[in-house]
Amino acid sequence: MSKTDWYIDLVKQALDDLNREEIDNLIEAFYTTYQNGGNIYTFGNGGSGASASHAAGDFLKGASYGLDQRFKMICLNDNLPSMMAIANDIGWDDIFVEPLKNFLSEKDLVIGISGSGNSKNVVKAIDYANAKGATTVALTGFKGGKINEMANVPVHVPVMDMEVTEDIHMVIFNIVKKEMMSRLMGDNPSMRGTYDERVK
Repeated sequence: MSKTDWYIDLVKQALDDLNREEIDNLIEAFYTTYQNGGNIYTFGNGGSGASASHAAGDFLKGASYGLDQRFKMICLNDNLPSMMAIANDIGWDDIFVEPLKNFLSEKDLVIGISGSGNSKNVVKAIDYANAKGATTVALTGFKGGKINEMANVPVHVPVMDMEVTEDIHMVIFNIVKKEMMSRLMGDNPSMRGTYDERVK
């Protein structure tokens, strides 16, 4: 079997093995936070940080365009100056928890992304958010790790591969985005911006 076939088969298997109830729980967490006017914070390291940034951008524009009330989704690893200052002056384990201390409220949603589920800075932020009464989400792979056990809404990709884990995390975010757009915009093209017209 070629590497191409092997990888595609692994992605297919990971998708088949997803727990649909966990994804439904994530959808409801997004919707409840939106209805309550809460902020959504997301973060991760490396590729997981890129997924966090990608998802935040999708919700700031794609899932919000045309709505009077918009999604307030913030990626904590997008502010490089503050993140590096915290890492340098306090410690790398605190790069996500420190900005949460500035903003977090009980009506907010906190999404930690970690392939292993054991990244110390993600664990520390989820622990803090739990203590403050916010709703917490863990997006993980491999065996789920610590945050899968800690979070109110665990969403586990059961695959022992980092790249596939990252792929599926973006699939999950896109599922949530599509569901939010369907609930909030329906089939009204004027509320979906110009994207649908451009790709026809």
